[in-house]
Amino acid sequence: MAFVLRFPAPLPSLGWKVKIRDRERLEPPHVTIFLRRHEWRLGLRCGTFIVPPGGSWNEIDSRVRKTVEANWQLLCDEWDRAYPTNRVSEADGYGNA
Repeated sequence: MAFVLRFPAPLPSLGWKVKIRDRERLEPPHVTIFLRRHEWRLGLRCGTFIVPPGGSWNEIDSRVRKTVEANWQLLCDEWDRAYPTNRVSEADGYGNA
């Protein structure tokens, strides 16, 4: 089952969503950030945007970035729960040593 990170208002009504999708067990660990029909894939191991589609934080509302960064460990834990054979390594995780 997909995991959706909850955002404070008004971000959801503006069309922002961050999700760990179903059926991505073979992909590098990542979350998908959505703004209506636009999407960005953010790697959980490296903290950079995955190509395709690529992108940068400059394209994303700063409140979304703050929420993602504040919930980074939760996102990593949810990926690990969903895909235990493709875990986010603690040593390689964004912001982890």
